Amino acid sequence: MDESTLTRRRLLGTLGAAGAVGVAGCSSGGNGGSAEGPEERVSAFLSSGRPARGYDDIVDMTGQDEVVVEVGAGGNGLAFAPAAVRISTGTTVSWQWTGRGGRHNVVAASDSDFDFQSGSPKLEADPFEQSFDNTGVGLYYCGPHRSLGMEGALIVK
Repeated sequence: MDESTLTRRRLLGTLGAAGAVGVAGCSSGGNGGSAEGPEERVSAFLSSGRPARGYDDIVDMTGQDEVVVEVGAGGNGLAFAPAAVRISTGTTVSWQWTGRGGRHNVVAASDSDFDFQSGSPKLEADPFEQSFDNTGVGLYYCGPHRSLGMEGALIVK
């Protein structure tokens, strides 16, 4: 082989390797931020593990000053109803105990954008109220019955 053929092969090999590195760097899968929106977060939370009881879709309750969520809903009293709601900023959510399904509480999940807790589980309780003044996603559960699918969520727009 002459010197020009060897140099040309070396150049093409170097360019090919550099191109492969450049393409690999562009295909890392990351986008610099989370592509998961509020609806996807709610769906993932309520559908993972044992799916949340009573969850079919996110109920739109935007524009209301107060929203009621039943604690101990469903045929066996082991659900929140509605399980997922969309509300406006400034809305107060009132969790109201039905007296069914045993002792319940409302606890914000660790990946919730909001921190709230109703206290220790109770069979019957005064409504637990929380106002939501910022946008975000609230993910919550009943401590004693989470493993049975007693979870809920809210999207604050």
